Amino acid sequence: MNIIVRFLLKIISSPKINMREWYKRIRRIQEFFALSVKNRYEFLDWHIYAEDGSHEIPIRVFQPDVKRSNELLLFIHGGGWVLGNVDTYTKDCSKLSNRTGRTVLSVDYSKAPEHPFPAGFNDVYQVTDRLLTDLKTTGLLEGNELTLVGNSAGANLVAAVSLRLRDEGKTIPTKQILINPVTYWAHDERSPFKSVCENATDYGLTAKKMQEYMDMYEPDIGARQSPYVAPLMTQDFSKQPASLIIISEFDPLRDEGLMYGELLEEAGNSVEIFEATQTVHNYIFGPLNHKIVEDSYDLIERFLDNHLKGSDAYDETGSSKPE
Repeated sequence: MNIIVRFLLKIISSPKINMREWYKRIRRIQEFFALSVKNRYEFLDWHIYAEDGSHEIPIRVFQPDVKRSNELLLFIHGGGWVLGNVDTYTKDCSKLSNRTGRTVLSVDYSKAPEHPFPAGFNDVYQVTDRLLTDLKTTGLLEGNELTLVGNSAGANLVAAVSLRLRDEGKTIPTKQILINPVTYWAHDERSPFKSVCENATDYGLTAKKMQEYMDMYEPDIGARQSPYVAPLMTQDFSKQPASLIIISEFDPLRDEGLMYGELLEEAGNSVEIFEATQTVHNYIFGPLNHKIVEDSYDLIERFLDNHLKGSDAYDETGSSKPE
């Protein structure tokens, strides 16, 4: 890994940063930089009302320059259920739309700690269920062509929503793309995963930060073990969307993402797992544009186009081939 990148990662991995104390400041910084970015992109802002009528759920719609498919991508952003919004991910959603030739809908769900679980989860669930139900009823969604895409905490919400739709006997999305997903409830000494220890510090997302995010999202440790908070805790991994799971070598979440994919596959689902070597958490949406980022977008395109099986992007284990 580049020595300058390692130095910068070490700075933002400082153990002195307490997310429970810093999250409001980080939000303001994100919003400041997002102002200059969103003015360079075209989009349509929309919303639906929460089921109980208590609030609006904002949705930003991105249309590709060249449309190649009627499939919709519902994007759920990361940020530990605490940070980020449709503004901070405008650049990424615009790129995702243009690279895939598909319409992208980005959901601005309720954030912790002001709105802990299940607030954000319910927002994403209601948007997904309404799209699947309404578009299927009106005939606008042929073959239930809705794919959920999420990174980090957003990938956690995607996986949890797919499980709940299955549990309630409702229509599930055709596909789901889980990028560096959170799938377990503990990221300290209680975690059984080696990557939590191996990548606990120095790589941007630390195990300490992850635990602080989880504490804000669901303060109750017992409730945190619900499969809708920690998808690995489900007793039934069957009847889930075709899944592309992207994990990173230097990510504390690496092993729990890998295990989730393996359990989905063992339960009879179609699963592709890609380990991006020499990368850190959330590398796809980071500030640097390395070849592995473009290769990952190519991978997502092929998955959406059903052209992934047998691709030379994989070796026998499903990991990225070294260059």
